Amino acid sequence: MERRVVITGMGAVTPIGNNIEEFWDGLKSGRCGIDFIKSFDASECKTKIAGELKGFDPESAVDKKDIKRMDKYSIYALAAAQEAVESSGIDLDSIDHDRFGVIVGSGIGGLITIEEQVIKMHEKGPGRIGPMFIPMAIGNMAAGNVAIRFDARGTCIDVVTACASSTNCIGEAYRNIKHGYTDYILAGGAEAPVCKIGIGGFGALKALSTSEDPKRASIPFDKERGGFVMGEGSGVVFMETLESAQARGARIYAEVVGYGSTCDAHHITSPTVEGPAKAMLAAVNEAGIDKESIDYINAHGTSTAVNDANETAAIKLAFGEDTARKINISSTKSMTGHLLGATGAIEAIATVLAINNSFVPPTVGYKVPDEECDLNYTPNTGVERDIKYAISNTLGFGGHNAVICLKKWEG
Repeated sequence: MERRVVITGMGAVTPIGNNIEEFWDGLKSGRCGIDFIKSFDASECKTKIAGELKGFDPESAVDKKDIKRMDKYSIYALAAAQEAVESSGIDLDSIDHDRFGVIVGSGIGGLITIEEQVIKMHEKGPGRIGPMFIPMAIGNMAAGNVAIRFDARGTCIDVVTACASSTNCIGEAYRNIKHGYTDYILAGGAEAPVCKIGIGGFGALKALSTSEDPKRASIPFDKERGGFVMGEGSGVVFMETLESAQARGARIYAEVVGYGSTCDAHHITSPTVEGPAKAMLAAVNEAGIDKESIDYINAHGTSTAVNDANETAAIKLAFGEDTARKINISSTKSMTGHLLGATGAIEAIATVLAINNSFVPPTVGYKVPDEECDLNYTPNTGVERDIKYAISNTLGFGGHNAVICLKKWEG
């Protein structure tokens, strides 16, 4: 028997807030978390801005002795997971830990650690590579560390589908619980790519904005957009069966009702129109609703020329032009930047918060309309709207498309 799946806990560390309350306050007020890079000297880089965390204390998530034994991306994941568990109100002593899983992804993993250790090897030789290099660098360690922290002995998976990673994580968690393999899952993603090799690498690909105005750098759907802005952080949700949540009187933030996962099978970096459209339709169809039921789309909206035009066309293809024009759309990357493998999780959380607060967050920094991007992107100022069903889109290099459909809990 298929089981209903709900979200009962959420945690986030983002460029606009280091917990859910701060994150929502930033989204609602349209606060831009993008600024000049402060974590390293970016003077030699063409891109000098990013969405960095502000005032985050690693000791809030990890013991002081362990900070040097984990890459930042794992620390961010632990901070978000801790908040998700606490907000869920779950008594972990009361559950079967063999039925408690973790599906937390990362697009790149410990990139800062990799950069540091390669420099050390180059300067001092391979004998000076740190003993914790591999456990800090490998991409599954956010999931592994979260599982260790909470004694989650069920499935433990790191989905790596580039920028689609954490949406796939939430979708796979949904299916895992829906079909009875696991009862509770911490799902999401974490990323810490703001370093010279991260900024330099994506810059060499000509994917990053080179704007020196932080407020006009991540400008999804604006005609003057010129690339995405790197962000860092983590988002994690606590998911369980509806039966479990109701039995313990948990607050239900939203129900996960659909998931679409497709591949363009076309190009390593450039998205198609058909692939994302099929993923959106798959999520809506699994939810068992008609296309007119979708009130809000949290778009992938990266602020790159091809993505935003193709995603606009994909939304029209999936929903039809008339219906597409009635949907409020926004890209919260305009405020957070693009968190790569963590972006889907924080945008899923943004979508849940939008549903709960009957409020569509804005696409900030929008000034110049683009004839290829002509839908309602909720420019600059958020709007009140009752949202019953919403989808969150995430697209990744390699042609990965992941979409989840969320429903307002009306109990």
